[in-house]
Amino acid sequence: MATGRQTDPAALSAEAKPPTKREVGIVSLVLANRGVFWGGVLLLAMVAIALLGPLFTSDPMALNPIKRLKPPSEEFLFGTDFLGRDIFARVVYGARISLAVGLAVALIAISVGLVMGMIAGYIRALDAVIMRVMDGLMAIPGILLAIALISLSGATLTTVVIAIVIPEIPRVVRLVRSVVLTVREEPYVEAAIAAST
Repeated sequence: MATGRQTDPAALSAEAKPPTKREVGIVSLVLANRGVFWGGVLLLAMVAIALLGPLFTSDPMALNPIKRLKPPSEEFLFGTDFLGRDIFARVVYGARISLAVGLAVALIAISVGLVMGMIAGYIRALDAVIMRVMDGLMAIPGILLAIALISLSGATLTTVVIAIVIPEIPRVVRLVRSVVLTVREEPYVEAAIAAST
């Protein structure tokens, strides 16, 4: 007769599984680094305000000349401008555009930079050409490029995204290229190339 308590497999599966090593590592990293933690909190707050803004703000384009240049109050948290528009509503709606532009810039810069960096790292014949073009783009000040693009094509949202993306692509290309050049010299890569030939 066994004196020890027998474990029920159904009860074990019903119990909460402990977090994996990777999940514990990410959580501990975020909690240990104050900058990452507070930056994440601030970013989440901005996203929440931008998404939920229309629920608690008025129309940002509504004109009310009678209430122009009002100081901050319960009705207008940030006051009003010279046309009587609610500044808080305009800031909230502006946050939506800023987040959309930032996300678009990040996705485009990473996508284009990743492809060009991998090509520059793998194909030695194109490496010099691609990197000289990237060096030329990095030599142009970002604000000067933005002013030139906006003066040529007008101040549209697409022009703003392009003006921010162009200076960011060379940084991603250089980073990806350096990683590819490091990895391609690893023994397992040479073994894979030798096995495939």
